[in-house]
Amino acid sequence: MELKDHKVILRAFKNTDAIILAELCNNKKIWDNLRDYIPYPYTESNARDFIEYCHSEQPQVTFAIEYNGEFAGSIGLIRQSDVYKLTAEIGYWLGETFWGKGIATNSVNLLTEYGFTELRLVRIYSGVFDFNKPSQRVLEKAGFKLECIFEKSVIKNDKICDEYRYGLIKK
Repeated sequence: MELKDHKVILRAFKNTDAIILAELCNNKKIWDNLRDYIPYPYTESNARDFIEYCHSEQPQVTFAIEYNGEFAGSIGLIRQSDVYKLTAEIGYWLGETFWGKGIATNSVNLLTEYGFTELRLVRIYSGVFDFNKPSQRVLEKAGFKLECIFEKSVIKNDKICDEYRYGLIKK
């Protein structure tokens, strides 16, 4: 499956993405803004395992981000369960060389539309570390609203920080 606009293509991961995935994701500046379950350093073996996992998704909820024909990063939805089953959390990252080009905002817009139309979600949210101002801006540009700030709720790199929770409701 592919989702695309004039700048960005969201597509299924290919096995051949493993090398560049590992190269881009093995960056401390990226890892500093991700959850700790993402390993660092990030190896080709980690990339191959991740791609294999993505191939098993039904329906597909994790996508490679492609920009001008190049693998640029990843974006996905984590569907919630039980009484939250019409909600998903969105997460994304881009290789450092792709920052500041509007790629993340376009990718969030594409995946949000997919989540609302194809997956029939009603709400999509994201939790962002207080120090990750660029990601907060991406969500704001994509129409997400700051819903609340969870004070001192996360720990990253041995530092306790706030989580900014953004949400978007299907219109």
